[in-house]
Amino acid sequence: MLEVEELSIAVDGRQIIRDISFNVDIGETLVLFGPNGGGKSTLLMTIMGFPRYQVTNGRILFNGEDITRLPVDERSRRGLGILFQRPPVVRGVKMRDMVKACIGDKPNGSTVDHLAQRANMQDMLDREVNYGFSGGEVKRSELMQLIAQGPEFVLLDEPDSGVDLVNIQLVGDMINEILQRDKRRSRTHSGLIITHTGHILDYVEADRACVLLNGGIWCRGNPREILASIKSHGYEGCAVCEKK
Repeated sequence: MLEVEELSIAVDGRQIIRDISFNVDIGETLVLFGPNGGGKSTLLMTIMGFPRYQVTNGRILFNGEDITRLPVDERSRRGLGILFQRPPVVRGVKMRDMVKACIGDKPNGSTVDHLAQRANMQDMLDREVNYGFSGGEVKRSELMQLIAQGPEFVLLDEPDSGVDLVNIQLVGDMINEILQRDKRRSRTHSGLIITHTGHILDYVEADRACVLLNGGIWCRGNPREILASIKSHGYEGCAVCEKK
């Protein structure tokens, strides 16, 4: 579903990512580990098409189409969605209206009240988007909007960051719903999850993993095996590992 080919990315004239390649198949979830400041969020923002992130080499394909130069709204219409690590506060816009806009005219049977109940956000619908929200409330707000949009492919930026133990299970359940991990039938939705700590893997099962370090991909393999190695040796151990 998603193919990244020899991709290099610069931000404000500074090269961040250099010639990385990977793919995510239909129904698959890939987790991308990496230290803070290692370029993980840069990669996701580039895949989503935010103009500050300049592709200096390579290309991005989604369902076989080259989307490297498409604007954000066109990528969204094609089925890409993103959960921000630090989403903006939107003053003057109520959660109810935001979720209603995300649902649009999709014939999926979802209603604002149903989605709010699913996210335990019933009491937040008449508040401004993300204004005064806790870390867990922000994540649930973002995930409620993603479920309303119904994207085929989701980019999840540190979904376990800033989430307490009370909220993390619900966050995991909502991610599993988006990725169709809660269903036994064949999955058609895919995702790319980036994480520094790997805590989200206690709640969401991933199929494959890789490590983004120093602007490149350093390891590929089983998510739990890679996480165990990171816990034992740190990301410094990834830098000297020969598995590239």
